[in-house]
Amino acid sequence: MKTNLKYISIGIVLFFLQYSLTAQTTLSLQEAIDHALANNLEVVNAKLAIEDAEHQIDERLSIGLPQVNGSLEFTHYPQVPKQALPDAFAMAFGLPPGETQEVSFLLKNNFTAGISANSLLFDGTYLTGVKAARLLREYSQLELNTVEQKVSNSVMDAYLPSLLITESIKTLDKNIKNLEKVLFETKEIYKAGFVEQLDVDRLELSLANLITEKDNLAQQKKIAIDALKFTMNLPLDKEVVLVDDIDALLSEAETPELTGQIEPLNRAEFRVAELGLKLSELNIEQYERGFWPSVAAFAAYQYQYQGNNFSDGFWAPTFLVGARVNVPIFDGFSNRSKKQRAMVDLRKNQNNKSMLNSVILLEVENARKGYILAKDRLASQEKNLALAQKIYDTTKIKYKEGVGSSLEVTQSEQSLYQTQQNKIQAQFDLLKAKVALEQALGKTKY
Repeated sequence: MKTNLKYISIGIVLFFLQYSLTAQTTLSLQEAIDHALANNLEVVNAKLAIEDAEHQIDERLSIGLPQVNGSLEFTHYPQVPKQALPDAFAMAFGLPPGETQEVSFLLKNNFTAGISANSLLFDGTYLTGVKAARLLREYSQLELNTVEQKVSNSVMDAYLPSLLITESIKTLDKNIKNLEKVLFETKEIYKAGFVEQLDVDRLELSLANLITEKDNLAQQKKIAIDALKFTMNLPLDKEVVLVDDIDALLSEAETPELTGQIEPLNRAEFRVAELGLKLSELNIEQYERGFWPSVAAFAAYQYQYQGNNFSDGFWAPTFLVGARVNVPIFDGFSNRSKKQRAMVDLRKNQNNKSMLNSVILLEVENARKGYILAKDRLASQEKNLALAQKIYDTTKIKYKEGVGSSLEVTQSEQSLYQTQQNKIQAQFDLLKAKVALEQALGKTKY
């Protein structure tokens, strides 16, 4: 009985686990972006880079802190090494001249315990290195901002087309429903002998084309949503329902700035370029200080035991303190060459920053023009749609009254559908133009 309960419990857990992975999830655009920023692996790695930069600061600061080391050493000589005693020493001890005398300055057992400390007092490159490490942390933060914007853009690039396809499917459903009604009425009229079979066939073909188009759009929507789930780091078998629509996003979006001064510093990549210049300048400074002297202090204490055995030996303490000054004199022009290379890198970074500034100005101007054109195109398509709807309604009335043909109905229906698609595309283009302009200005809402 206990075994059965165990398996039942496991089954329940697996069921809810599977349900949690496949349960339907509703997502607004902002929710999709928030989820991606929390779970996308590129963003996660960018956050780890900030953490690594923090550790690098600690690592660099540790160089200027005292370094303390302890040591234990034991040496045993089964055969003690000996040295020849010079004649002068032999005669001083009254030994026969001309005979080689051997003496050992070591005992069989030697044990040493000690502790030492070193501390950097001055090094011209130390503070420069600390500044560079702190700038690296700021650089990593800006890189995170850039990656987050990139991921947000990827989410929008997958989410917005899905909305476009959804709106197109809704329009198709409406047109299919209307055409099915017209087809039903035409078949009834055909049975009464007032229209030809050709009229029925035309409408059936038009209806089949709409259904085929709807199936194609459904497949395209699945591909777009899979791309969205990949960007969000969601399982591909997770069912996702998008709750935003293009009209709502257009009404929520603020009117972009169409005039005024452009501020490149609003763009994260421009701030990254500026920080890159500061790092290049610090790199030059480090090599300039490469010939500065460095000063370090040290201290050591040792306690040493020597003896042929462990009962008749002696302990000898040693304690010392001191300072060390290192003065670079000549390194074969290595440091000078490194400095020259760093100066070349600085000039390259300055040129890159100047090019980036020009690119940003161009992007903003193009985005502003694109937004104005998209806005005008939507207004034009709204007028066209009203006219196409009027033509379609008039054509249906004429057909029902027997003064029009099914061909006219089919043509006006196709024209209406195309105009509807054009309006949806214009809405989508306007929304994309708004987003593009906000991104170019560095003031995107998302």
